[in-house]
Amino acid sequence: KQWYQRRVRGQQLIPSMTGQPVINERLRSVFSLPARFGGLGIQNPVATSDSEYYFSKLMTENLSASELPVFHRNLLSLPARHGGLGIFNPVEIADFEYAGSAVATAPLSRYITEQKTKFDGESLHLLQQELACAKSEMLTTKRKIQTKAEELVRASLPAGEQRFHEERTRRGTSIWVTSLPLKEHNFNLNKQEFWDAMSLRYCLEIEGRPSKCPCGKSNTTEHSLSCPLGGYVQLRHNEVRDLTANLLREAGCRDVSKEPHLLPITGETFRLKSVNTANDARLDVAARGFWSSMDKIYTDVRIFNPLAPTNSAIPLDTALKRHEEEKKRCYNERVLEVEQSSFSPLVFSVTGAMGGEAEKFYRRLALLLATRTNQSYTDTIRYIRQRLAFTLLRTTVISLRGHRGNKLTKTREYKSELIDINLLYNTFNYNLSN
Repeated sequence: KQWYQRRVRGQQLIPSMTGQPVINERLRSVFSLPARFGGLGIQNPVATSDSEYYFSKLMTENLSASELPVFHRNLLSLPARHGGLGIFNPVEIADFEYAGSAVATAPLSRYITEQKTKFDGESLHLLQQELACAKSEMLTTKRKIQTKAEELVRASLPAGEQRFHEERTRRGTSIWVTSLPLKEHNFNLNKQEFWDAMSLRYCLEIEGRPSKCPCGKSNTTEHSLSCPLGGYVQLRHNEVRDLTANLLREAGCRDVSKEPHLLPITGETFRLKSVNTANDARLDVAARGFWSSMDKIYTDVRIFNPLAPTNSAIPLDTALKRHEEEKKRCYNERVLEVEQSSFSPLVFSVTGAMGGEAEKFYRRLALLLATRTNQSYTDTIRYIRQRLAFTLLRTTVISLRGHRGNKLTKTREYKSELIDINLLYNTFNYNLSN
C-alpha cells in the first residue's frame, strides 16, 4: 500500500494530449501491482522485512513485552476465529497469495488474452462456474493451511497459555476483534481499553496498575476479575442481565421482567435437596412467548472467572457445564413444578465463552428477532454476539483498572428518621426568600 501511494498519490491520471505516454506508463505500473506484490518476498525481501520490523516494534511498544516472541507473532498472523488478529506476515504469504490469485483469475485471464468481448448465455454461465470453482478451491486450500498453522502454534504455546488459547478459539469470544468500532452500538474502545483487552487476550502483563488491591491481596489479573470490592463483578452481571431483557423486548416477547419473584413454597417437596426453597427467591429475567406463544421462561445469569483456581484446573467446557448444572440444581425443579415454566441458565466466562444452554437461548432469540425485523438470521445472531461480547469486554476491562477505594470499609448507612425533612425544607425556602 505504501509503495502504491508513493507512485500514485497526487499524480494526475486524466488523459491529455501532451502527457499521454507518461499516463500510460503510470497506468501500466498501477496495473502491474498484483504481479509485483506477488513476488515481493523474493524480488524485494528488504521491503517485507521492514514492514515486519515496524509491526513488531508497534506491538512491543504498546504491549508489556520487551520483544515479541516468535510464537506470539505466529499467533497474531492467524485469523481471529483461530485466536489471532489476522495480521498476516507478508514475508510468508506473498508468494502463496499471488499463486492463488493467478489460479482464481485464470479463466478470466484466458478470455482477456483471447480478446473475447462478447459472450452468449452459455459461455457466461460457464465462465462464472469456472471462477466460482477456482475461488472455492483456493479458499479450501487456504483454510487447510490456516488450520495446520493453528495446530503448530497451539503446540508451541507455553503451558500457562494453553487455557487462554482455548478461550480465544471459542465461538463468539473473538467477534469483537473483527467488529467495526460503531459508537452508536457501543462497539468503540479507547486506546487504553483496547491494549488492555489485547494484553488480557494474549496472557500478557497489564502495566500501570497498583501492585496491591485495597482489600489487601496482590492485585493480579485473576484477582481483579474476581474481587467484589468496587462492585465490578455485580456490574458485569447486571449489564448482561439488562441486555438480555432488552433483546427479549426487541424480539417481541411479552411480560418481560427483571428479577421476578418466584411463587412461594406452600408444602411442595422436591427430589433434590439443593433446590432453593426460599420464599423471596428471584431469578434474573422472565418473559412470555419465547419457546411458544404463552409459555413463560425464566433465565439466570452467571459470569465466572476462568482464571480462578477452581476453574483453571479443569477444561473450559467442563467449567461451563459445571456452572450450568449448579444453576439447574438450584432452580430448575422449582421452576418446572411450581411455576410450570421453563428455565435456562445463561453461563458465560469473562472472556465471552458461552455455555450450551446460553447458545441455544440466544440462537432462539436471534430467530425471533430476525423474524420480527425482517433481517437475516446470520446477521442477527452476529449482532447479538457482538453486543454480548462488547458488554462483557467493557465490564471486564473496567474491573482491571477501576477504582476500588482506599481501604475496605463499609459504606455508612443514613437512616431517614435521623433527618428532619421539615427543617431542611424550611431552610431551603428561607434561603430562596433572601
